[in-house]
Amino acid sequence: SVTIPVAAFAALLAWPVLADSLPQPPCGSEVSPAYPEVDQPPVVKVWENDPDWRPPQCIGWDEPGFSTLVVTVARFHYAAGREALLRRIGAISELKGLRYWSTTHQQWRTLIVDAFAVSGPGGGQRRGDFTPEELAEGRRVDFEQEDSLSGKGIYEMRMKSVSPDRLVFDTRNVSTMRFLMVPIFHPGEVQSIYFLEREGKDVWRYYNIARIGKNASSLTMGRAASSINRAVAFYRHL
Repeated sequence: SVTIPVAAFAALLAWPVLADSLPQPPCGSEVSPAYPEVDQPPVVKVWENDPDWRPPQCIGWDEPGFSTLVVTVARFHYAAGREALLRRIGAISELKGLRYWSTTHQQWRTLIVDAFAVSGPGGGQRRGDFTPEELAEGRRVDFEQEDSLSGKGIYEMRMKSVSPDRLVFDTRNVSTMRFLMVPIFHPGEVQSIYFLEREGKDVWRYYNIARIGKNASSLTMGRAASSINRAVAFYRHL
């Protein structure tokens, strides 16, 4: 694995080595990797090619293994509170234009070409962003996202926990995603789970695990630096 404090406006290169410890999300035990200091750059850790990895039971992923696994942890000041965080999470359209640092091109480039909420499971009519009321615990909502790295896809988002001091939600693709007409991700192979926990009055902790499944196309392999920069872009957006 590689553990990297990521400067928000710096180029980033990462070269994966053997993992020293597996991730442990905030599920009642000690968290790994550890959170950095408040308002410092997030810490990102990446693993590659482990077909036998068993996800921690508390995150609810049944399928073992991954081709790429990225964990991002941070602590940040946020005075607006839980409702504002829910509003930000539900504002799918605001992902459009999200930028990331491309290690290939050595410049800032657009990551999310387009993004919008849809009205039904597996795709449907384009609709307005989700309100905090629509993101109640146990709810599922769907959205479409076009990614400059992995193409267009339909995703579902499930609200696993919604309380005054804790938000947990996950996302996964529900459609096959293609690059130049070649399938690279089948349904369920692009997954993320996010833990947002209030630490103090205006301080929140952020823990994200993003996984690309072990059966993903070989075209997606060996892109650790891009995976890291993508993860940081989503944290920066939130």
